[in-house]
Amino acid sequence: MNSALNRLQPYPFERLSQLLDGIQPPLGQAVIRMSIGEPRHPAPPELVHLLQSACRDLGSYPTARGETGLREAITAWLIRRFSLGFSSIDPEHQVLPLSGTREGLFAIAQTVVEPRSDAIVVIPNPFYQIYEGAALLSGAEPFFLNTIASRGFIPDLDKVPDPIWKRCQLIYLCSPGNPTGMALSLDFYRQIFRLSDHYGFVIAADECYSELYNDQDQPPLGALEAAHRLGRDSFERLVVFHSLSKRSSVPGLRSGFAAGDARLMERFYRYRTYHGCALPIPVQKASTWAWQDEKHVHENRILYRKKFETATRLFGPNLPYDPPDGGFYLWSRVSGNDEVFARRLYAEKGVVVLPGSYLSRLTPEGNPGLGHVRISLVPDLETTREALSRIAEFLADLP
Repeated sequence: MNSALNRLQPYPFERLSQLLDGIQPPLGQAVIRMSIGEPRHPAPPELVHLLQSACRDLGSYPTARGETGLREAITAWLIRRFSLGFSSIDPEHQVLPLSGTREGLFAIAQTVVEPRSDAIVVIPNPFYQIYEGAALLSGAEPFFLNTIASRGFIPDLDKVPDPIWKRCQLIYLCSPGNPTGMALSLDFYRQIFRLSDHYGFVIAADECYSELYNDQDQPPLGALEAAHRLGRDSFERLVVFHSLSKRSSVPGLRSGFAAGDARLMERFYRYRTYHGCALPIPVQKASTWAWQDEKHVHENRILYRKKFETATRLFGPNLPYDPPDGGFYLWSRVSGNDEVFARRLYAEKGVVVLPGSYLSRLTPEGNPGLGHVRISLVPDLETTREALSRIAEFLADLP
């Protein structure tokens, strides 16, 4: 048995289930779950139709590299969205379809980490728990880099000691961040690229929230875009990950992609031919449409913006949060213990939120998730307004 499995911590939602076990929410009120980042807007009808009509292709094995049409659609989207050079991405050697970003973010660590006793993977803290599991099961030790309000929730790369950088083989970045929603700047990318050049580690940039942003005219900067603007057009040691789950509200489709450094992507492709997560052809055909269409994504952004506006209006100073650059989370400070807050909110108002401490780890500088909750604005607009109203009532009753 792989002994590293014993080091995996329970998933946040397992812990949440245990926390709320035995609590009876108010009778006569429907429970509203705002804890998991599972988009619940309707899937685009065109995508559903394409998926259904392509089911005749279930009789064929998909290839690990994916259909040419899908890779070309992804490449065109990357060039269009991130203002890349026309020939800066090769769909044959620099793009791989994935079964969602979760699969790819785990697999990249297994691809690039040399299993040595001194291997390090640097992880922002709080974080998406797949990063930690991927590091541990690759044979590396995680090093947690706190993202805190006083620094705008941006990782402070100067906090990583030189001996850690020397052992680092991989760093995970998430922009806009989960759960904070803050996007990384060009100056940050300049610094991380310089460190990668010096120490030789790989950068895995999780950008699954990049298409959900409040200002339609100010999309968040992407890692490939930053590299291009800094003259790094071969994207050395850089792989980005994108998904349709959030962008198109189809988490059950399990469709995303990785793109970047051609040398790394070829090694990643070799790993995935054994890993066995090729996208079914009907999913690839539906995904091709989704990467080519922006109308449904624009409509998604409008719905999320309305939810954030409702939260700001209802909460005021009672539940402070920093307006995110992207994503659909409120990363909110609460008075007192975050677990106690979540239990009381569920018991008194039937609303489920996630304690922030479940998304982070204790470090010598403390646990940056303590005293926060993550509220996922994923239900439909009417249900979200109802949940936010209940939370506002709960806050008003607090001493």
